Amino acid sequence: MKELRGNPMAGATEVADRRGRRGTRAYHAGLAAEDRIAMDYERRGYQVADRRWRGGGGEIDLVLRDGDGLVFVEVKQARTFDRAADSLRPEQVRRIFRAAECYVAGEPAGQLTEMRFDLGLVDGQGCVQVMENALWAA
Repeated sequence: MKELRGNPMAGATEVADRRGRRGTRAYHAGLAAEDRIAMDYERRGYQVADRRWRGGGGEIDLVLRDGDGLVFVEVKQARTFDRAADSLRPEQVRRIFRAAECYVAGEPAGQLTEMRFDLGLVDGQGCVQVMENALWAA
């Protein structure tokens, strides 16, 4: 504690540094989870159209092409699949839907584009589980 007495901001700086490192780790873990989910879809014949696409007040982690249709995927990572799935909140789903509406506005069929909303889960061991049609209006 000696060093903290001489500099009252030392404690705050240390906390901010820890938060920054945690944020950086979480960011990279999120990217790795998205990569794993994207590879799973590609293995099954889907094409990645976009990653971390932003629009309409929301972000879509992965946009995949399935013929003329699109699959919008929200990726969640946690220690277990259940924890990952439980971290998805209704407001987040609404933002994803708004963003998807903006995305399909640029498609040839516009709002008539065939769409599906999936949830891609990655557990603490790096295992992948994809839940098709898992998102719905809340």
